[in-house]
Amino acid sequence: MRASDIMTRDPVTVPPETPLEAVAALMAERSISGLPVVDGAGALVGLVTDGDLMRRLSAKEDKPASFFAALLGANADQAIAYARAHGRLVRDVMSTDLATVAEDATVEEVAHILETRRIRRVPVVRGDLLVGVVSRADLLRAVMAPVAAGAAEDASDPRIRRELFARMAAESWVSTRFVFPTVKDGMVTFHGFLGQEAAVALRVLAEGVPGVKQVVFDTTPPPAMMLGVP
Repeated sequence: MRASDIMTRDPVTVPPETPLEAVAALMAERSISGLPVVDGAGALVGLVTDGDLMRRLSAKEDKPASFFAALLGANADQAIAYARAHGRLVRDVMSTDLATVAEDATVEEVAHILETRRIRRVPVVRGDLLVGVVSRADLLRAVMAPVAAGAAEDASDPRIRRELFARMAAESWVSTRFVFPTVKDGMVTFHGFLGQEAAVALRVLAEGVPGVKQVVFDTTPPPAMMLGVP
């Protein structure tokens, strides 16, 4: 799945000359926490968030740099803080050091950027042009879509058991020689002996198989007829 599959197309944007009062009102009215900033040609030039507006207010409480700090270059930071605290337009407070992705970026790449940069949204660009935005909410919907689709798939017990065996065989932390799944009406029962960590992992593995409704564990050795793979 790619960014183009889950992104919000034609997101609400603002130009750099937008007054901050208008941005705050727009965010409150639309219940959104961030807006891409684009120029007249539609090119992405920045991003303004509720955090930028909050920093504008908090910057007014910053103390002036000391004489020695100014000598070491802290006055540059103070100048930036002053502009953020007293600016009246989006261009004065917007973030310009942006992480962006192309339309063909995978959802895994997008998730990695959101996590490592600790941001809530990433603009999607085509060259310099903004074509969409992917938010954490968009990613969550993408994660849940296969789960919802799987519930509607064929939930036959033999198919579930075959897929369970295949998935278990691909993992090094569990052996199908010592742990055996049985399936009845979508309920998976794991027979065998395993530690708590392996039990948690097996539950997660089984719950990822479409059609599985419940997962339980039984340490009683299974009947001989259960040992073969159908």
